[in-house]
Amino acid sequence: MKIFPAIDLYDGKAVRLLRGEYNKMTVYADRPYEKAESFFRAGAEFVHVVDLQGARDGVSANREAAAMIANVPGLRAELGGGIRTEDDIRRALDDGFFRVILGTSALEDPAFLEKVVTKYGEKIAVGVDARDGFVAVRGWLETTKTECFDFVAYLEKLGVRTVICTDISRDGAMRGANTGLYKALHDRFQLDVIASGGVTTLEDVKALRETGAAGVIIGRALYDGAIDLADAIEAAK
Repeated sequence: MKIFPAIDLYDGKAVRLLRGEYNKMTVYADRPYEKAESFFRAGAEFVHVVDLQGARDGVSANREAAAMIANVPGLRAELGGGIRTEDDIRRALDDGFFRVILGTSALEDPAFLEKVVTKYGEKIAVGVDARDGFVAVRGWLETTKTECFDFVAYLEKLGVRTVICTDISRDGAMRGANTGLYKALHDRFQLDVIASGGVTTLEDVKALRETGAAGVIIGRALYDGAIDLADAIEAAK
């Protein structure tokens, strides 16, 4: 299982939100690329980057900060947030990201999703952000009537290879991961599931490994010191 330390960007800084609420934001680093460098020194091979303003507004305000992270030597970075057009995808890949994550556009524009999955293959992942079993979009500000499992079934049929599934109720809340959700996704679908939201302890990491998750994203627990990244990487093996 792969460990993805998370860097969420807002106004060029590394921040964390509580349950996706923009008015509950904590700033952790003014120079996010230095945080990425520290993750690499701790043994990380991957980093998960989210442009929060892009996710909310559909327009990136953090391209420079994101690109600096993508070019930290030795790290492979994926980017989500505000990827709504093929130009957005090309820019992210040109900036050095190995994979982009579609969210709102994946749900609202099926023709676009099918086109880019066919063209870019495994360089496209889809974020499935779940609130009470339904998919949320636009930086989690809107909850749709699309059920999470129905959406994943559609993605699998379309040929998407990786989904990043976040339980919004757990995100940033330090309440533990929803292992039942990820076990159910792994058992039902033949695609890579990356778990996100609520990872608080090494026991969470070990429990997610047992669900069959392909990866886990860790955010606040790293920033607050509840989890040591090197220990998490070892626990994921």
